[in-house]
Amino acid sequence: MRALVVEDEKRLAETVRDLLRLDGYLVDISYDGESGLDNALSGIYDVCVLDIMLPKLDGFEVLRRLRREGSGLPVLLLTARSDLADRVRGLDSGADYYLAKPFEPKELLACIRALTRRQPEIRETDVIAYGDLELNKNGFLLRCGGREIRLSRKEYGLMELLMLNRERVLDKETMLLKVWGYESDAEENSVEVYISFLRRKLAHLRSGVRIKTIRMAGYCLEKTPE
Repeated sequence: MRALVVEDEKRLAETVRDLLRLDGYLVDISYDGESGLDNALSGIYDVCVLDIMLPKLDGFEVLRRLRREGSGLPVLLLTARSDLADRVRGLDSGADYYLAKPFEPKELLACIRALTRRQPEIRETDVIAYGDLELNKNGFLLRCGGREIRLSRKEYGLMELLMLNRERVLDKETMLLKVWGYESDAEENSVEVYISFLRRKLAHLRSGVRIKTIRMAGYCLEKTPE
């Protein structure tokens, strides 16, 4: 899963990023409301941690514009403002949860997990299953029967995306944005390279699941007939 942190205090933003990375998230940071809104509207994120006191656009305005565009991205407001009026205003603007600074790291992570669980495609456990495969974020392990293999971070990100979307076709651009990030300079052939890596690992595991190429469209998972 990919998270967006919109926070102008660099040290705090990096602290939140590091906490989320330890919990298995891929994380991007925006340091002002304008770039944060642009990134949030990209559609590549599963959750957003948003400060209120931001340059260019404050968090309330970011929220209003995000919801006005029809985005259902789960948003956790993270701010020093803790009075009732600000909490109400934040929730009325479209926030899903409100957490005041200073916060406990465990509470932040619990809030993020709660928000992502509300999305139907996100599993509540650390294991995603499809066909004869199990993908475990603890150690980035892919298992098939009694065999297992460790994936790199990019391989894990792609496999997670494919397994969460099952037979849905994903285009290269979506995969690139979701796994490499909005600001990455990686190109679409990077997706092809890592899909090749994953296919070799599926063959090594002797899995009945394969990654199917849909010409001019993208990739999806497919179970081979038994």
